Amino acid sequence: MKKNKTKHILLIILIVLVVLAAFSAVIFTGAKKAVHPDATALLSEQEKKELSLYLDSLYPDRTSIEIKPLPYSVGFDEPSLKCGSAILIDTRTGSILFEKNADEEIPPASMTKLVEMFVVYQAVSNGEVSLDDEVPLPPESWARNLPSDASRMYLDEGQHVTLRELLLGLAIASGNDASIAVANYVCSDMDEFVARMNKVISDMGLTKTHFVESSGYSELNLTTAREFATFSRQYINKYPETLELYHSQPSITYPQRKNLPDNLQNTPSYNSVKQMNTNRLLDTIQGCDGLKTGFIYESGYNIAVTAEQNGTRFLSVTMQGPGSSTAEGNKYRVQDNKALFNYAFSNFADYTSDMAEKEHEFTVGVLGGDKNTVRLVPLYDESLTVPFLFGNSPTESASAVKAWATVPDVLYGEVGRGQVYGTLKYTLNGKTLREIPLVADRDVQKGNVLKRFFGSIEYKLITKFLKKNNTES
Repeated sequence: MKKNKTKHILLIILIVLVVLAAFSAVIFTGAKKAVHPDATALLSEQEKKELSLYLDSLYPDRTSIEIKPLPYSVGFDEPSLKCGSAILIDTRTGSILFEKNADEEIPPASMTKLVEMFVVYQAVSNGEVSLDDEVPLPPESWARNLPSDASRMYLDEGQHVTLRELLLGLAIASGNDASIAVANYVCSDMDEFVARMNKVISDMGLTKTHFVESSGYSELNLTTAREFATFSRQYINKYPETLELYHSQPSITYPQRKNLPDNLQNTPSYNSVKQMNTNRLLDTIQGCDGLKTGFIYESGYNIAVTAEQNGTRFLSVTMQGPGSSTAEGNKYRVQDNKALFNYAFSNFADYTSDMAEKEHEFTVGVLGGDKNTVRLVPLYDESLTVPFLFGNSPTESASAVKAWATVPDVLYGEVGRGQVYGTLKYTLNGKTLREIPLVADRDVQKGNVLKRFFGSIEYKLITKFLKKNNTES
């Protein structure tokens, strides 16, 4: 009898040890799922695309083009400018680095031609026109029929010119004749083309920008430095090839022999005009490859400028620049924008996900659900504008950014795709630069009764005995 009692006690102890061992294994497994990425939990490329579209619908600000102030304060000495209105932004992140009277409504003058070029590229993308199309030249586009103070490419009757060449005339010589020819070719007339320009602006959510004609000659065209920088950022991000093809080209010579009317093709000599790019910053700022100048008396000397160094691109818009002559106006445009880009490249650089030591995605175990794991991914693009607070250069400072992840030890039950379950915090020398939510990349439904029961016990044990701190990523 005594032996049987001893056997029962030993059997009970053995059962208890087995149960404890099982729970220990569960705890270890759950913790392991929460800490170590699981390759089997990765989404396919198609699933990643579907997730991205779903997150766009759930969080509309993911696709917002709004430019915003830096999410942290800096104490750098800001430049002093001569122009009346200005803004300076990081084209990747949309962060505003500097602004001065950026919401004042001012005629854009020939910067308007950038919107015209956007519409053309949109039409090319839609298959409406081709850049190699030969464009007919209506009389209103002949240089001799323009006002005497209008800039021109020197188009004339009967010439053969492609849409591509006209875009060069817009970008380099700022030709109003080219602007009229382009508008009439892409659409039936100027009014229809301008309607498309205004739709582009409206679709971007810009409310203070409006056009009445395509060249910028009219003072009734209006914009602000903030809105035009927003547009210009979209233009070069969507059509980056335009920088090399058009805006950075140093000069244009027109007409060439191939452009002459048929009855002049064999003439021994003909007159052509070489015009230098109106953007004098191309030869002044390292990495400058665009964009566009503008001047009418009502606007002063305007310019949109962009430059890239060490993988970081900035963009400025300055308006109401002073000057009693073109030479003086150019002098102040160069002076102001040299100061802006010196400020930008001396104090800031971009951090991108490419700089991360490892992928900022985390697999977390799920207990009591119909799936064992879920992956937490950053809700937003990880790029951020980094201030020069460390090392010997802004680029070195950007490479020193640390990402700290706060993720749960384990999740229980239902998990919603796109719902926030963690955070990524980016720091530099103890200064928080940005925080991004981590969201679930899939749905998890409740498991069966047994999975929920045992999962509940496991979840309580794990969350009670395993206290995970923030981890550096």
